Amino acid sequence: MPRFRLILEYDGAAFVGWQRQDNGDSVQAALEAAALAYSGGAVQVLASGRTDSGVHALAQVAHLDLPRDDPPQTVRNALNAHLKPAPVAVLDCQPVADDFHARFSCLGRCYLYRILERPAPLVLARGRAWWVPPGRGGRLDAEAMAEAATHLLGRHDFTSFRASQCQADSPLRTLDGLSVRAVEGGLEIRAWARSFLHHQVRNMVGTLKLVGQGKLAPGEVAIILAARDRARAGPTAPPEGLYFAGALYPDAALVGADFGAPPPGWADGKSRADSSR
Repeated sequence: MPRFRLILEYDGAAFVGWQRQDNGDSVQAALEAAALAYSGGAVQVLASGRTDSGVHALAQVAHLDLPRDDPPQTVRNALNAHLKPAPVAVLDCQPVADDFHARFSCLGRCYLYRILERPAPLVLARGRAWWVPPGRGGRLDAEAMAEAATHLLGRHDFTSFRASQCQADSPLRTLDGLSVRAVEGGLEIRAWARSFLHHQVRNMVGTLKLVGQGKLAPGEVAIILAARDRARAGPTAPPEGLYFAGALYPDAALVGADFGAPPPGWADGKSRADSSR
């Protein structure tokens, strides 16, 4: 059967997460139902990385094998037609070799976290960013947060930023890039790594927010990291601000959203020592 690589966009608010579960709708189940309706056969859809309930995707990468060999644009259009009204869209569909695997062939993953700062609650952006009303000290200090982020770069034991329910065999991860940038109305935080621990990005963001509020000094993040104690770090940032933004594959192609230059060494794999989860 021909194998196709998909690039997906979805609103995670409607789902219990990427992975098929018994307690609610999932992105994976929606895609597999669409593929079944289109092809007439049961199809498994596998992604480059799982996302939790409420987490969105700008460019999730997935693959599936179909029991029919149609042109890729036909596959894309048919899946989109059968996905309605689920908030999932197939942005792109390309034929790939039989040994391509969205998860196991992936060399790196990219996430974007959005924070919006204003006194009024979010309306149009509700559910798509973390609303942080400005405090007495004004807006979050992006420069202090960026300085703090440098202490997390490289290979470390990230126990302090790991969810208690994380099922990874080891807390060791190599964080290739973590940037903080002030944008109109708020901040954007970008993270690059081969793989992440459960809630790692959201826990790092929650800690960086404390730095931005002046509740932690930038250098204290290094102390928190070295403590290997989740209780020492900041709160878990809410899921609605997090977006799966892209994935890297052996052909050095970054599949996904154009959301900033990746860190040095990203394209050639020299800075990544983790194994895929």
